[in-house]
Amino acid sequence: MKLVIVESPTKCHTIQKYLGEDYKVMASLGHIRDLSTSGKGGLGVDVSNNFKPTYVNSKEKVKIIKELIKEKNNASEVLLATDPDREGEAISWHLAEVLGLPIKETKRLEFHEITKPAVLKALSEPRTIDMSLVESQETRRIIDRIMGFEMSTLLKRKIGSLSAGRVQSVTLKIISEREKEIRKFVPEEYWTIQGVFNENVEAKLELVNGSSVGTIKFEEDANEILNDIPSVFIVSDVTTRNRRIESKAPFTTSTLQQEAFIKHKYSTKKTSSIAQKLYEGIDIGSQTIGLITYMRTDSVRLSPEFVSKATKHILEKYGEQYLGKENTKQGKGLVQDAHEAIRPTSLELEPKSIKQYLTTEQYNVYKLIYNRAVASLMAPRLDEVTSVRFSGKGYTFKTDGVRMLFDGFTKIYGVDEDIKKNLPSFIKGENVEVKEITKEQHFTQGPNRYTEARLVKTMEELGIGRPSTYASTISTLYDRKYIVQEKGSIYATEQGIETSDKLSEFFAPFMDTAYTAKMEQSLDEIVEGNDSRLGLLNDFYNQFEPMYEVALKEMKKTEPKKTGEKCPKCGNDLVYKKSKFGEFIACLSFPDCNYVKPKEEKVVEVHEDQVCPKCGKPLVKRKSKKGEFYACSGFPKCKYILGNEENDKKVEELFSDKKCPKCGKFLLIKQGRNGHGDFLACSGFPKCRYIESIKK
Repeated sequence: MKLVIVESPTKCHTIQKYLGEDYKVMASLGHIRDLSTSGKGGLGVDVSNNFKPTYVNSKEKVKIIKELIKEKNNASEVLLATDPDREGEAISWHLAEVLGLPIKETKRLEFHEITKPAVLKALSEPRTIDMSLVESQETRRIIDRIMGFEMSTLLKRKIGSLSAGRVQSVTLKIISEREKEIRKFVPEEYWTIQGVFNENVEAKLELVNGSSVGTIKFEEDANEILNDIPSVFIVSDVTTRNRRIESKAPFTTSTLQQEAFIKHKYSTKKTSSIAQKLYEGIDIGSQTIGLITYMRTDSVRLSPEFVSKATKHILEKYGEQYLGKENTKQGKGLVQDAHEAIRPTSLELEPKSIKQYLTTEQYNVYKLIYNRAVASLMAPRLDEVTSVRFSGKGYTFKTDGVRMLFDGFTKIYGVDEDIKKNLPSFIKGENVEVKEITKEQHFTQGPNRYTEARLVKTMEELGIGRPSTYASTISTLYDRKYIVQEKGSIYATEQGIETSDKLSEFFAPFMDTAYTAKMEQSLDEIVEGNDSRLGLLNDFYNQFEPMYEVALKEMKKTEPKKTGEKCPKCGNDLVYKKSKFGEFIACLSFPDCNYVKPKEEKVVEVHEDQVCPKCGKPLVKRKSKKGEFYACSGFPKCKYILGNEENDKKVEELFSDKKCPKCGKFLLIKQGRNGHGDFLACSGFPKCRYIESIKK
């Protein structure tokens, strides 16, 4: 029996079906060890000894490690099949180290989609662990540990912020600087003039005496134009041109996250989680199939095999006129191109045909991926754009109309923007009637707030982070309360702005987006053999550590906010403090006084005369996201919820204000079945069976 080790249980389940009983597939659940938190500064890195790391097995992975060692001892061979990226390579190396496997001889399986052909091909073409990838990951981890530990400790001590990091802090700076720009922005008033001509054709004022109308700043100027407009205009110009709209490239990690947010308002974290599940495998009938290729990628490249199959698919389903060229245009930023773009693993599994096996969210994301990959190989959309100008007394109004000539790739991917209605036919020189001329007040708009989609796009363009880190970086900023989201827009909190400002003051080079991008490039250079681990670490540490020492001495401590209460133990002020568990109130004299104010317990409305039918304790009114409900006060020992019994899950019940005339207990409002109206019934059921109808 051969042992195959992957990262996730879902992937484990899928691959086990492909390989059969001659193999045993087990999951490591990600990393099984990490840098120690012991030693100088708790870094787990001996800086003076060429940055030698000390690794310890993760406490939560002790059981898994024991199971893996046991199965390894029973196996004839161990095959490592972790994710095909820098982090996955490091996990394979750590597994080999912990399990005592020879690094140069242990087989490493690499596949970019979890399908039977891909897994079997990887099995027939194993390689060894790529130590240059491992070295690159270890270098990144050491830098992140030093920066993260030292800056986080500093911030917590000085201003009460919970964390900082190489990628996290630069991303926070981008958001914080935008927040400042928005707050400083002062809107300015301006006006536009628009008219309605002939058969309700709307047009905007474009020229005055042959020159651009420019910005109309004052209402008086707008009124002057309105009063001077003639009642009859002529058609001064009619132009028609064709426009090609090319299909977009297949998805990378960032463009998928952007599109899922735009189309479905999914957060980057949610999209990543859904894509992970689609990659690892979905039960389709009696089979488990990985539906998409590896979802952490910055490439728009498609395999020749997929392009060939997709070309045939387009020809058969839509016809030759819909066949286009492969879109290989990369976005901005650093591109590793280590993996294909995100695409479906099988064109036969069209979204509609497997919808019944997917959740709504999985279906939405899979449909985006499937349609985008196919559409990227389809012909452009062709439009006819007509521009018409109406002129009179020196004033020229312009309107545009768009008519689709050929839908091209939008046949499958849809149209992003609205297509305007066709304009009626106009002949140059003919008169047109002015139906209405109006003015409209506007105000200049400040910089837009970032949405998650726009932020991911910016991170990618600036080379900050990698496809695998976009979602986790943004998620961390939310968790630390540095940013919040309202109606899809991201706001920097006061704590977030202060954190960014302090880091920018004392660690300016490391808060520069160019530095972060250069660091990512240097890590890639280690993989290519063009840069050394030790050289990069020395350059980083020699620049960072002096700045840290200065910040430690000179960064001013933010005084905690007082609550207005006095400590009952020592009489000093009580203040608001923060921890990773949230905000709390404690004594200002800490550590001399360790008083922490107990959290106020929520007042629960107890109904002494309404008892739990299971244990006899009083029922209490509680609140949840879905509203109020009644439950047993004996929770968690008794989990009774009124109206949620196993045999009556669909019944909705609420207490009424009336009491039962028979036993005196409160009457419940019950929902009638089969179209019957609501009625009142005694909460003492089944001992008391009193009911009455509700009069309408």
